[in-house]
Amino acid sequence: MANKPAPTDALDYAIPSTVPTHWYNLTADFPEPVAPHLNPETREPLKPEELYPLFSKALVEQEFSTERWIEIPQAVREVYANWRPSPLFRARRLERRLGTKAKIYYKYEGVSPAGSHKPNSAIAQAYFNAIEGTTKLTTETGAGQWGASLAMACAMFGLECEVFQVRSSYDSKPYRRMQMEAYGGTCHSSPTDITEAGRKIREEDPDTTGSLGMAISEAVEVAVHSENTHYSLGSVLNHVMLHQTVIGLEAIEQLKKAGEEQADVVFGCAGGGSNLAGLAFPFIGENLREGKTTRIVACEPSACPSMTEGEFRYDFGDVAGLTPLLKMYTLGHEFVPPSIHAGGLRFHGMSPMVSHAKHLGLLDSIAVGEHETFAAGLEFARAEGIIPAPESTHAVAGALNYVKSGQAKDGEVIVIGLSGNGVLDLPAYEKELELERQEKLDQ
Repeated sequence: MANKPAPTDALDYAIPSTVPTHWYNLTADFPEPVAPHLNPETREPLKPEELYPLFSKALVEQEFSTERWIEIPQAVREVYANWRPSPLFRARRLERRLGTKAKIYYKYEGVSPAGSHKPNSAIAQAYFNAIEGTTKLTTETGAGQWGASLAMACAMFGLECEVFQVRSSYDSKPYRRMQMEAYGGTCHSSPTDITEAGRKIREEDPDTTGSLGMAISEAVEVAVHSENTHYSLGSVLNHVMLHQTVIGLEAIEQLKKAGEEQADVVFGCAGGGSNLAGLAFPFIGENLREGKTTRIVACEPSACPSMTEGEFRYDFGDVAGLTPLLKMYTLGHEFVPPSIHAGGLRFHGMSPMVSHAKHLGLLDSIAVGEHETFAAGLEFARAEGIIPAPESTHAVAGALNYVKSGQAKDGEVIVIGLSGNGVLDLPAYEKELELERQEKLDQ
């Protein structure tokens, strides 16, 4: 009897040529190198082997890589092909609604099985861990999109998945927890009483709403103290930015097919940086290599404005100080953001690569308020039919403000990163809908 194929084996079916074959690494084109991660004890540049207890060796290699192109394994591309390339739509109804002669496009990642851009890295991380013998992954999640994506990826490649979801999101978004469990994952409301880090946080503040920094501490602690277990991060680190670049690589080719020479302005939501980097880095690469002039605008929540109000310095990625020190824009690792509905953007810091791009003037950042973002999300939904995820509404709001302010020129090409759909996040829209109902009663 033949041996049963491993979950990581490629199925060897034809993959559409439009599915990217390589990830793009902006590190190769930066005019100045990114500051190295530091060992928190010695304050010396981190060595690759120091990350082996947490991550697969292949992912660590990608974290330190300066190669421009890194090949995507066949087994990963086969999964990608279930929804990639994701569509780039011309938002003609939105243009008409706004009365603009600018051309608005949106790159829609909500077509993935999990409903967001997050599987682009989750699939890769689960694959590389599985082929090295890891049996379980732990992680954190804010809004639940990353947790659901990793749970799905782990199911596909035969791994266990344990997720620590920020308490405020766990309570307000029960369907995300159900989605993780449907894929076979385990989900906890963080901070918990099952880790030392969680217990300490709860003792200091029993009513805390939680934060991504807290959830990271718990997930890292479990990974370090469990056999054949690794930690998986859905944003911030270099290898996550790398995996997400399939978004921008596709968008560039899709714009060419639509007859556009380049994007003039790209708007993406920004929390830890994965969606923004995935969409923007290939455009920034073209700016640096080919002299193109695409402007990148990172749209972050005013409740957690790491790039617009934070400091560019070394800081921990978590509350307990278990991670390496990262050079990034940060509000401080002990900062606990207000309990906003865009849980995926409630991170105190920004990806070192995105931060470096910001520091070099390769992208701009703005902060937008919650009321403004949900109003923009509803306006978009009523024009285009897609209800954006709360995180994605920040990019929509940035683009709408740009057009409504009169800054957009006739014929200008605007691209919005619509990082996910908000069908499982509809309760988040209720406050905005209630305001609308009250306004009608007051008229």
